[in-house]
Amino acid sequence: MADTAAPMKRSSLTIGTHDGTFHCDECLATHILRNTDKYRDARVLRSRDPAKLASCDIVVDVGAELDASQSKFDHHQRGFTRVFKDGSLGHSIKLSSAGLVYEQFGRDVIGARLGSAASDANVDAVYLHVYKSFVMPIDAVDNGVMPFDSTDAPRYTDTTSVSSRVGKLNPRWNETVDATGIDERFETAVKLVGAEFDAAVSYAADAWLPARSIVEDALARRTDVHSSGQIAVLSQFCPWKDHLYTLEDEAGLSEDAKPLYVLYQDSSGGWRVQCVSATPSSFNNRKSLPEPWCGVRDAALDELSGIPGCVFVHANGFIGGNKTYDGALAMAVKAVEWS
Repeated sequence: MADTAAPMKRSSLTIGTHDGTFHCDECLATHILRNTDKYRDARVLRSRDPAKLASCDIVVDVGAELDASQSKFDHHQRGFTRVFKDGSLGHSIKLSSAGLVYEQFGRDVIGARLGSAASDANVDAVYLHVYKSFVMPIDAVDNGVMPFDSTDAPRYTDTTSVSSRVGKLNPRWNETVDATGIDERFETAVKLVGAEFDAAVSYAADAWLPARSIVEDALARRTDVHSSGQIAVLSQFCPWKDHLYTLEDEAGLSEDAKPLYVLYQDSSGGWRVQCVSATPSSFNNRKSLPEPWCGVRDAALDELSGIPGCVFVHANGFIGGNKTYDGALAMAVKAVEWS
């Protein structure tokens, strides 16, 4: 008897990325991949376990490896300097996983959207414009690049702010909208901004304000943590940056009495040591973690630092991790003493 069973449907492919806090770059990378024919039905596996990631069909923003031939797209490894390969943009902003995936798949995605071949000149023009206006700011923010240097010219322009989104609700130059239609769009804009405002008020009242007492306690106890007073430990994670600067000013602390590092427990039970930035809006740190540690992970970092339980130090040196509080504290102490 002939086998009349329907052929088994192929299971979807898997996109691997890191677990824990998610960021804009891997979210965008995932969205771009899901707009390709190959990964359209892909599921996402979020993990830092190398064995689990090895089972994925493509891995983004984790794994400390860039190899397009092996479908690996990370940017956190030491020595990574890759920028968008089209030199006409003339910038030095390193790619995040969003830029890496966009560079690899963006032309195909935009070509499908325009109904043209990826090599078409119009596709290329849109591809470059979308990178510069949308993807580049995401790369820059993820890599800690400030929009301005010492000149007046910005390194990049962020076109996804709430003001930009409101502006885009206005009629385009090549469409006709009557007065009633414009009024309707205005009401849409009011709702958009109103929702953002309400969310900001709710966050400030219910999340930001309660964090003040946690930061205030950490600042008061910092000399109990280390005699320098330059290491503060949060009793629980909270949005601490704004409060720290305000409380320092209120206490009239001198520069050498202010914390350089803040320790807190992460969602997995490990501990993070994060640098305090020079100002609330700066990507520069009062003192970064030791440069030799940057981009190094796990056992290699244990050996290099002489501290057991190390997990990582970011390539830019603004944050590191350890499996235990004692380990994270030891990292912070060595960082304070390092010159």
